[in-house]
Amino acid sequence: MRLEDICTVFTDGDWIESKDQSESGIRLVQTGNIGEGRYLEKEARAKYISEETFYKLKCTEIFPGDILVSRLPEPVGRACIVPEKTERMITAVDCTICRPNESLISKEYLCYFMRSNAYYTRLLGNVTGTTRKRISRKNLGSVELQIPTKDEQKIVVERLDCLVKAIDSRTKELQLLDELIKARFVEMLGNPATNEKGWNEYTLSEKLNVVGGYAFKSNQFDENDGIPVLRIGNINSGYFKSVNMVFWREDESLERYVMYPGDLVMSLTGTVGKEDYGNVCILGDDYEKYYLNQRNAKLEIKEGIDKYYLSQLLKFEQIKKRLTGINRGVRQANISNKDILNLVVPIPPIELQNQFATFVKQVNKSKVAVQKALDETQLLFNSLMQEYFG
Repeated sequence: MRLEDICTVFTDGDWIESKDQSESGIRLVQTGNIGEGRYLEKEARAKYISEETFYKLKCTEIFPGDILVSRLPEPVGRACIVPEKTERMITAVDCTICRPNESLISKEYLCYFMRSNAYYTRLLGNVTGTTRKRISRKNLGSVELQIPTKDEQKIVVERLDCLVKAIDSRTKELQLLDELIKARFVEMLGNPATNEKGWNEYTLSEKLNVVGGYAFKSNQFDENDGIPVLRIGNINSGYFKSVNMVFWREDESLERYVMYPGDLVMSLTGTVGKEDYGNVCILGDDYEKYYLNQRNAKLEIKEGIDKYYLSQLLKFEQIKKRLTGINRGVRQANISNKDILNLVVPIPPIELQNQFATFVKQVNKSKVAVQKALDETQLLFNSLMQEYFG
């Protein structure tokens, strides 16, 4: 059946201009609140319209249990279920409201389908735009899906819910371990943004070299053979993740761009509209060596600074924002090698840095075990999604 045909309501949100908004009233849910399969609460950026404006513009109210679909990237077509909230809500014009016919399909089952590869593949041929991808409500509504019995839907949802809870739990555990490392850093070495302990400050050009990545041609990557190429997606908020690796034939002329387990790498470019630039990680031993792709940089330490200290130091938001050229207003943040080398930071005695490094290594042993369990659970989730939805 077509997506539109299994919904009792299938319509776009409302066109709300800045002049229509108010400080309080009826909540305006936007595309930024829609994650893949989950609602993203952003109270600090919440926008509202007055009740008077609601009736004046004849807005469509949304309710807990409705599915909202973003017709904009990233990615186009991502969807989530509106959670229980005490406030009244509407949504923006770039969101489609899907209110499933519960006699045919449960909202939970439909939302899982809208996270599947099959769903995104069916959307792909109908996505339009060159610089800003989008899909029309008409094309979204024409997506076909098979509907099993309600009992079969219930089984699928229960199994996937169980895995999602496990994934969330392990992800939270990793976050807590990261917070533990950060807390220990501040306890031992102070807040680097204020340098409260009065350590000597140095320009990073005195302590390290920076090597930019090579402009590999993405259409010539190999999926199985050669040396793995490090891309931004492998540098995930401070830890290395060997997912979706691509490979390049071994080439002696590229020796300058070779990296090894234990080396430090930084991402130089953020995602459009996000502040995920400047992620730093220490490479894992999944492979014997790696090639460094463009938009990343290798940080080669000279002396007097420990890599565990430096990698944690560069994760502090206040430090990242000192990198010149980074402004909240830009659509896509970019860091140059010069920005890194010109950064002035406090550097404690190497003995203290080494003590901190020992602590990090101990915590990392726990992180490795949790990360392995998380990866295995994610793999099982992906496998079941493929089995259930194709």
